[in-house]
Amino acid sequence: MADTSKLNEDEKLLAELGYKQELHRGWSGFSNFAISFSIISILAGCFTTFGVAWNNGGPIAISWGWPIISIFILIIGFCMSELVSAYPTSGGIYWWAAKLGSPKAGYYTGWLNLIGLIAVIASVAYGCATFLDATLGVFSESWAEGYSLSRVFVMFLVILLAVSIINIFSSQLMAILNNVSVWWHVVGAAVVVIMLIVLPERHLDVSTAFTGRINNSGWFDGDTSGLLFWIYILPLGFLLTQYTITGFDASAHLSEETSGAADAAAKGIWRSIFYSAVGGYILLMSFVFAVQDVDELTAAGGSSIALFGQALSPSAAGTVLLISTIGQFFCSMACMTSASRMLFAFSRDGAVPGASRWATLASNQVPRNAVLAIAVVAIIITLPALVEVDINGAPVPVAFYAVVSVAVIGLYVAFAIPIWLRWRMGDAFKQGSWNLGTKWKWMAPLAIIEIVVVSILFVLPTNPGGMPGNEAFEWKFVNYAPILLFGSLLALWIGWHVSAKKWFTGPKMTIDLPEGVSSADEIALEHHHDGYLTGEHQQHHPEDKA
Repeated sequence: MADTSKLNEDEKLLAELGYKQELHRGWSGFSNFAISFSIISILAGCFTTFGVAWNNGGPIAISWGWPIISIFILIIGFCMSELVSAYPTSGGIYWWAAKLGSPKAGYYTGWLNLIGLIAVIASVAYGCATFLDATLGVFSESWAEGYSLSRVFVMFLVILLAVSIINIFSSQLMAILNNVSVWWHVVGAAVVVIMLIVLPERHLDVSTAFTGRINNSGWFDGDTSGLLFWIYILPLGFLLTQYTITGFDASAHLSEETSGAADAAAKGIWRSIFYSAVGGYILLMSFVFAVQDVDELTAAGGSSIALFGQALSPSAAGTVLLISTIGQFFCSMACMTSASRMLFAFSRDGAVPGASRWATLASNQVPRNAVLAIAVVAIIITLPALVEVDINGAPVPVAFYAVVSVAVIGLYVAFAIPIWLRWRMGDAFKQGSWNLGTKWKWMAPLAIIEIVVVSILFVLPTNPGGMPGNEAFEWKFVNYAPILLFGSLLALWIGWHVSAKKWFTGPKMTIDLPEGVSSADEIALEHHHDGYLTGEHQQHHPEDKA
């Protein structure tokens, strides 16, 4: 039996923020944690972006880079947990920015968040297609010989269609599948680790695992000892960690569908980061120690697929790839859920062209139109992945890494804005049931600094061929993340000053205010006297449930 007293508390708090309960609040605290854990997905990011760390830094980018960057990300997560506890709405990030800053801050934050979420679903679904293709290639020689980027792209389209249909079908089904996803990630990662410990003929020595350096980027003639290696090449390898541990804002976007959201969503954010950081490190170190031939792996582009081909028999490698592929499919489903809820909430407040269409719920209380819109845009921004690129003779998915960079920058900059606004507000900020006490005073600025640094790093050219003016320059080598991001920001700037500032006033209330009540801030008091929860008198009181 549902805890109606807790349900009323959730709806009361939502009403205080100006919204009536429209989405189905059937998610448990574990389900809320599960969606962020599934989106972080160590079976996705650790596998698909292993190569970016191997090529830009080598073993040290993983053995040292992962735990160090994870600590910074956990601090960011703590700051966001405090915010979601105070404001548990589907709009999440942008709602916080608008509440703590201004409609303009909310507008820019919301669009950055939305761009990042779309890039995440695009990159994860494409990674899933790549690994599905590789898995089939292990078990079928003819399939492997027929590899093409076009075939992978078609599989990407099929995966996007599948996750869209599942998301449209039922919110409750998604909650169940995310719960299953958690155990798939835990058990699947454990199986992979055990296989990589037991099956390889030999293991990399400890010294190489913790001190080995590689520069396979094409920059600086492969130098690994100069200053530029430490301040440019190695930090590029941190994209592995920064990309893998992202998307945890899903706990905020699903807060209107979570029971006890003020506490559960806050814990969902930081716990998903912490457990993913620990599990991901164990998994990645099993990768590193399983390397059989460092030079051969580097020549193959440093991909995890090439690593498994070295360390394992074809059948064992196929099993590992299959475990990862299924995990990535779960991750794709969760990414679509998060992105569609963000588009729904942002549209509910009128910030997106065609807002009424994307804010419409189907009969099963799922934002079907928002799901389809996310899928279409994800396809468009992934089209450059059809262009084949070889660097140092090895195939490198430059377009995939560009989409990954867009995801990281869009999401993390969106996170930074409300964190900074909360820090600026100081003690005037009304903390929720889960809070940082006074630790926000040093955590918030540290989180902002880390986000600024990585955002600058990930728009830089990743190889000489992508640097305008270089003799090897070709457009196919270009990291188009800055083009997409700066182009989007320019469009947003023009859109704001030409039109949006005239009509976008921030989050809109969807409740019917009782007579004499002028704002959502007074709803709590009115609720106490008259039972206004969703704009209808006493609709969800315990006595009505009895």
